[in-house]
Amino acid sequence: MARRRGPGRRGLVLLPDAARHARRLNPPPVRCVQAVLIGAGAALGLVLYLLAAQRQLPAVAVVPASLNPALPVVLGLALLHERISHRQALGLLGAGIVTVLLTLG
Repeated sequence: MARRRGPGRRGLVLLPDAARHARRLNPPPVRCVQAVLIGAGAALGLVLYLLAAQRQLPAVAVVPASLNPALPVVLGLALLHERISHRQALGLLGAGIVTVLLTLG
């Protein structure tokens, strides 16, 4: 029987390969700074969620935290000028509208 490999093993395999080809992976410094800002924004969102969950009702904290996966996408659109399909844009818009409606009550 074949062993199943989890996503963690694949990630560990990709790290040495990326290090080996680091010379070809030479993005402009501006892109590196933008990528770091996006990652820092996602980390800040997780910290703020933790604080909100400790100080508010969990139901109140979960609504804005449900947009956590969308935050890096929106920042990628704004800072890195990434492109998304019309369906993805509708999904982001729908998630934003639902969050506003849930927040209003």
